Amino acid sequence: MAKIYSKETSNDNKKVKPKAETIDFILNYSRSLSILKTDKFMIEINKN
Repeated sequence: MAKIYSKETSNDNKKVKPKAETIDFILNYSRSLSILKTDKFMIEINKN
């Protein structure tokens, strides 16, 4: 996932590149998520 957020974009979007702190935040948040499946629902739980 880190490669997706930090790779270079097309020439039109060179001004839009996330900071390292943003990438770290997104990766840490996605690692802390867990999905609990029940009979009727899927519940996202943040483990932090």
